[in-house]
Amino acid sequence: MMTKETDRHFNVIVIGGGAMGLSTAYHLSKRSSKTLVLEQFQFKNQLGSSAGVSRQYRIPYPEEYMVQMAVDAQPYWDELQSHTSKKLLDKVGTLWFGDPAVHSTEGNIGEAEKALNAANVPYTTLTSKEIEAKYHFKNLPDTYTGLFQPDGASIDFKATIETLYEAGQRSPYVTLEDESPVTAIKQNGKLFEVTTPKGTYISEKLVITPGPYVDSVINLLKFKIEATYWNMSSAYFKKTDPSIQYPTWFVFQNAIGQNGNQFYGFPGVVWDHPEYIRVAPDFVINPLSSPDERTSVPNPQELAYTAEWVKNHMTGLEPVPELTSTCLIELSKIANKELLIDFAPPYVPNNKNIVVYATGWAAKFTPFLGQILTELALDGHSTFDITPFKLGYNYFKAI
Repeated sequence: MMTKETDRHFNVIVIGGGAMGLSTAYHLSKRSSKTLVLEQFQFKNQLGSSAGVSRQYRIPYPEEYMVQMAVDAQPYWDELQSHTSKKLLDKVGTLWFGDPAVHSTEGNIGEAEKALNAANVPYTTLTSKEIEAKYHFKNLPDTYTGLFQPDGASIDFKATIETLYEAGQRSPYVTLEDESPVTAIKQNGKLFEVTTPKGTYISEKLVITPGPYVDSVINLLKFKIEATYWNMSSAYFKKTDPSIQYPTWFVFQNAIGQNGNQFYGFPGVVWDHPEYIRVAPDFVINPLSSPDERTSVPNPQELAYTAEWVKNHMTGLEPVPELTSTCLIELSKIANKELLIDFAPPYVPNNKNIVVYATGWAAKFTPFLGQILTELALDGHSTFDITPFKLGYNYFKAI
C-alpha cells in the first residue's frame, strides 16, 4: 500500500497484477525503476488467466521463433527459482502425440519436429505402440505418431506468482495496489495520469498486462483488440494406481463438430492434488464475447468429452472426474498470432511509451516475458525479436 499520500509519481505504471504484470514489475525493479502495479481485483485471484495452480512448460512449437523463445526462457526460470525454496518447474518431459495430419491450436507434430531440428533441440520420435508402452496410454490408432522432449515440465504457477508478488513486496522500487481498477487514462504532455477509485497516479510509461480484461483498459486509450474469450475447463481424475505417472502431454485428433477434440494433461504434482491427474480439453464449445460472461462452472459437455477420452485412452485412473476448475483466457482472432506484444498503435498519442501484452497461452514464458516488456518500456526495443508478435494496424480497431 502507499506509504505517502503525495507519492504518486512513478517511472512506470503496470496495469494488471497477474503473472505477467508481477513479472514485469520484478524486472523493472532490477533496473531501479520506480514502479506501480495496479490490480483491479485482489492479487493472486482466480478471476483471469492466472487462475489455477499448474501450467505446462514445453519447447515444442510449430514455429522456430516460439521454440527459441521457450529455450530462451529457461535461464529466467532458473534465476527466479533462486528466490524461493518451492520447486517452480517439475521436469517430467513433454509428450506430443496423435494424428500427424492434424493441425490444432497448438500446431502440428511434423511442423514441431522441423522447428525443433532447426533450433537443435533434442527429442525422441515415437510410434503409437511405444507411446502406449512408455507413457500409460491405451487403444491408440496405429497411425498415431509422437515426440518426447525431455525438458518439458509442470509449472507450479501458484508458487511462481507468489514468488513474484513477494519480490514486489520486498523491493523498494515497487508499489502494489489491489482493488484498483483503472477508470481513466489521460495525458498531460508526455505524462500519463491514471485514475482508480483510490486516486490518480502519474507515470512516464505504461505497461498494460490485464490478461482477458485488456480491452477495458485500452478502450480508455480509444482502441481495442479483436479477440475471443475461452472459459477453459479442467478435470481431475483420481489415480487407481498410486504409482502411475504421466508427463505433460498433448494429443492431436480429428474434430468433434467445429470445436476440435484436442486434450492435454499433467502429471500428479505435490502442489496440486497429487493423488489426481489433471486432464483438460483444448477447446471450448461456447466461446464468450466478453470476460463479463465468465463463470466458475465448467461446460458439462466439455467435461463429458474429456471423461470419455480418459476412459478410452488412459490407464490407472477413475473414469469420472471428482474435481474441476476453470480459467479465463483471451485469444487473438488473427491466424498464427498467438501472442500480441507491441506498443500502442501510432494514432494513440505518446504510443511508444505504452507497451501492450495481450492474448494467448504464455505462462511458460512468465519470467522471460517480464524481461521483454521491461526492455520495451525502458529501452524502446527488446533483445528478443518480437516481430512475430507485433500488433500492427490490422490487429487494432480505433473506437
